[in-house]
Amino acid sequence: MAKYFDVHPENPQRRTISTMADSIRSGALIAYPTDSCYALGCRIGSRDGIGRIRSIRELDDRHHFTLVCQNFAQLGQFVHVDNDVFRAVKAATPGSYTFILPATKEVPRQLLHPKKKTVGVRIPDHVVTQALLEELGEPLLSSTLLLPGEDEPMTQGWEIKERLDHAVDAVLDSGDCGTEPTTVIDFSSGEPEIVRRGAGDTTRFE
Repeated sequence: MAKYFDVHPENPQRRTISTMADSIRSGALIAYPTDSCYALGCRIGSRDGIGRIRSIRELDDRHHFTLVCQNFAQLGQFVHVDNDVFRAVKAATPGSYTFILPATKEVPRQLLHPKKKTVGVRIPDHVVTQALLEELGEPLLSSTLLLPGEDEPMTQGWEIKERLDHAVDAVLDSGDCGTEPTTVIDFSSGEPEIVRRGAGDTTRFE
């Protein structure tokens, strides 16, 4: 049965955030809010967490997982970013964008696209997510909480608790955070390719 935590969207309780971070370090799979709908998250090296996300969402090995990072310095540890791409990504972060980039050796092999050796990265503009990332001290391995056969991600923490009570270990609820997932931009070839149009404005990448 999943634990349920309700926090203030602008001033999240530090004790609750610390408890969630400790749970993630211990291998927990959580559902948490971002600036573009809720997501599933676990520690980067958690094989169990990765497997459970794949199971919940029925994902194949070509799915791009996302490393949700606190800031640009942290992001730079996990992906290769040349100068032109750096400027484009920097200008759009923090925000509702996921960028697909060549991964560094810091990224576990099971997270990489099998052919491209790429991974998704993003820096969210959300108070609760940022507080959790700061407390955790490392990126959160994530995937949009979009269930198989459904057109829109889940947006209510209480509903997530009810539907995924035995599939996740904890739910962090800070209220409604929208139904539109991130805009996904693939920079793996050096030029921007819009993979998914979502919450982030695509104008600057067209």
